[in-house]
Amino acid sequence: MNPRTLVRRLLVAVLLGVAVYAGFVLFRGFRGIRDALSDFRWSMFALALGMTFGNYVLRFLKWEFYLRRLGILGVPKWDSFLTFLSGFVLTVTPGKVGEVFKSLVLFETHGVPGARTAPIVVAERLTDLIGIIVLVIIGSLGFPGGLVWAYLGSFAVLVALVVISSRAIPDAIVRWMDGRGGFFGKLAPRVATAWDSLRILVTPGALVVPTVISVTSWALEGLSLYVILLGFRANVAPPMALFFYATSQLAGALIPVPGGLGVTEGSLEQQLVRLGGVPQIAATSAMILVRIATLWFAVLLGFIALALLRRRHPKLLSGE
Repeated sequence: MNPRTLVRRLLVAVLLGVAVYAGFVLFRGFRGIRDALSDFRWSMFALALGMTFGNYVLRFLKWEFYLRRLGILGVPKWDSFLTFLSGFVLTVTPGKVGEVFKSLVLFETHGVPGARTAPIVVAERLTDLIGIIVLVIIGSLGFPGGLVWAYLGSFAVLVALVVISSRAIPDAIVRWMDGRGGFFGKLAPRVATAWDSLRILVTPGALVVPTVISVTSWALEGLSLYVILLGFRANVAPPMALFFYATSQLAGALIPVPGGLGVTEGSLEQQLVRLGGVPQIAATSAMILVRIATLWFAVLLGFIALALLRRRHPKLLSGE
């Protein structure tokens, strides 16, 4: 993948995001949102950005944990941090599958086979899902109906763990691919290697630390919604803010649209209004700001990290 392709994909995502937010602004009323933003305490937005960055730092520690778990020890910490952040370049992809881009970067900069590191993305998403479900449970304690999300998410996690930890299912898939020959036959050894790596990452012993990190890191990002609401002088309790943020993230992840655009925004806005009692204009304004702080800030950091990596490794993504 060359830089021009990345820029084109980013432009498409940005245009889609602009269209989504413009739709919300026009539908809710431009003047009202402009007035709400003019009265907003922007120090709260700066605090939200800091909390979001704290989320990324904690999740980097999880990335490092997984690298060590797989015996990948020769990557300098600064390169590893930039590689981790570079995965945010394609974060506006369905299910954030674009974060497998980190594997490509690590292969081109340090020769680590992608089949060994690609399963990290799956393990990250799994522990992130567990972390978000924990936040949903914490937030749902304050009002009825919230546990439905937790039950659904817990069931999905349980199914995923059973499938991943089973040897019969992946072995059957690999045998089928090998028997087909051609493209599938060539891909079978890579699938087997990837599944072996993934199984190492999701054993009970390997799940505890990353899950604790996920709960803590996503709580930080969820509380960024709380501080932004404080900037609008909206009175929403922290557990409820965590619930609104976590459930909207979960909804955006379950529906395969780039970055959850439209789904996450709509879910968050409506929960703020209907369950949190936040005035409509303040809810829409807070939703836009928190998405800038938690989604588009990540994309920006990803491109900065990728630019720094290309300075350190000039042949990165050059196709040579």
